[in-house]
Amino acid sequence: MASSKPASKKKMAGKKKKDKAVSVDAPSCETSLVHLDSVRQVQPQVIATEQAQHMAEFFSALSDPHRLKLLSALAQQELCVCDLAAAVKMGESAVSHQLRVLRSQRLVKYRRQGRNVYYSMADDHIATIYQTVAEHLDEA
Repeated sequence: MASSKPASKKKMAGKKKKDKAVSVDAPSCETSLVHLDSVRQVQPQVIATEQAQHMAEFFSALSDPHRLKLLSALAQQELCVCDLAAAVKMGESAVSHQLRVLRSQRLVKYRRQGRNVYYSMADDHIATIYQTVAEHLDEA
């Protein structure tokens, strides 16, 4: 028997249930009291929406386990595509696809040597981000 609720209302009802479940687990203020001094101090430092979008895209590139495996190999040393594919046990085509995503967010750089293309971390910032996250996860 079909439901009388439109699909969009079903999704909203499901979303509300999820939000309620999350809010039960997350601590929150008992009373809604805005501390204006704190808000005024923090507000100028909140990033602009456009910058937040760029950061979200950056972190999205890091959200794939295959790309993280590639970065873990590149954190060790520069590697050509065929060596990367062998190291992470993926096909060269799949590795190339993931490297394009990483390149688009400037997470990796490459250089050509003859017919081979060698990849490495884009810069020390990327290596530091990778190492910091790995250390953080090891603490847990």
